[in-house]
Amino acid sequence: MTQAPARTRTVRRRHDREIVALAVPAFGALVAEPLFVLADSAIVGHLGTAQLAGLGIASALLTTAVSVFVFLAYATTAAVSRRVGAGDLQAAIRQGMDGIWLALLLGAAVIAVVLPTAPSLVELFGASDTAAPYATTYLRISALGIPAMLVVLASTGVLRGLQNTRTPLYVAVAGFIANAVLNVALVYGAGLGIAGSAWGTVIAQCGMAAVYLWVVIRGARRHGASLRPDPAGIRASAQAGMPLLVRTLSLRAILMIATAVAARLGDADIAAHQIVLSLWSLLAFALDAIAIAGQAIIGRYLGADDAQGAREACRRMVEWGVAVGVVLGLLVVLSRPAFLPLFTGDSTVKDAALPALVIVAVSQPICGVVYVLDGVLMGAGDGPYLAWAMLLTLAVFIPAALLVPKLGGGLTALWGAMTLMMAMRLVTLWLRTRSGRWVVTGATR
Repeated sequence: MTQAPARTRTVRRRHDREIVALAVPAFGALVAEPLFVLADSAIVGHLGTAQLAGLGIASALLTTAVSVFVFLAYATTAAVSRRVGAGDLQAAIRQGMDGIWLALLLGAAVIAVVLPTAPSLVELFGASDTAAPYATTYLRISALGIPAMLVVLASTGVLRGLQNTRTPLYVAVAGFIANAVLNVALVYGAGLGIAGSAWGTVIAQCGMAAVYLWVVIRGARRHGASLRPDPAGIRASAQAGMPLLVRTLSLRAILMIATAVAARLGDADIAAHQIVLSLWSLLAFALDAIAIAGQAIIGRYLGADDAQGAREACRRMVEWGVAVGVVLGLLVVLSRPAFLPLFTGDSTVKDAALPALVIVAVSQPICGVVYVLDGVLMGAGDGPYLAWAMLLTLAVFIPAALLVPKLGGGLTALWGAMTLMMAMRLVTLWLRTRSGRWVVTGATR
């Protein structure tokens, strides 16, 4: 009678150690990434309002372009971790190299599109006549760093799949420091203005990509993995990533629709929405760190033909997701009085944001489970289901969001629709997890 509880405690402690070892460094790396834009904004902001406005437009375009290809990290993590679980490190690194080659090809394609169309893209975003030249300059120069940014995504996926989240943390921190130093030196020291900021970021990104490639190539040589491009492997990586691309685009569409609806509610509501969305995105980093751990751990268990271990890890990570969600929700409630004055002194904006923040707080346990199960299914290579589930969620969210202004609902109602969206994701992910259809063992799915 005592052996079963003792085994359960032992299994839980093992899973806890694995989750913490992977999630904590992953969280640090995730937080370091947006600091690039923050540093650029702080440095360029002193050049003038037009330059800062141009940076804001160009950064939005670049962030969107790169976030669309985040599947390079997710799909690579799942594929590599399965091979690791199967004990075939040579094949694991070979699989990772296919993802890196795909990243380089996609990066080259993006450059070919962005360079000639930069002025049109900036105009599409509604840049003013004074801000447009700066936005175009920054966008064209920064586009040269997109292949490096995509290589960083794919290489991060390789290392996560190898159960290594510490190296991405160290590279992200070093990249942030290098970016800040280079920006100051080129913007002010060399007098290059906003162009200096763009070049500083490109150089930092290329440096990060070089470090990642050095780590992966060293591992490939150690285990005898080929570094040459394999057309069949690259096609397989692209096919595995396509469903996750659909999932990402659907999620981006939800966020864009929510912002568009908030804009129709009025200036105070869109300002409050931006504050709430910023906090919601920050909270997502903490939850996404657990999801990243889930991708790596679940893939490894399934690759090792350990279906029971995968199910046990899934259950434990769900418990982590709920617990972290509850803690984050409480922090939001307690920090509201101090949080809002950091962004605005307008009482109207505060009044609009306060109830929306309560909804965000209450929804965090739901978000915790959603992120965890999303990571579990990604780690299992269940991309096609994730794509269809997100499309269904988008179909439910669109009418709910569009009804908000028609029914006279304010920002609180809009964030109610956002919570409905997360609840819909929870239902679809939970049903899939309960079905057990994601538990497909072996080195490949």
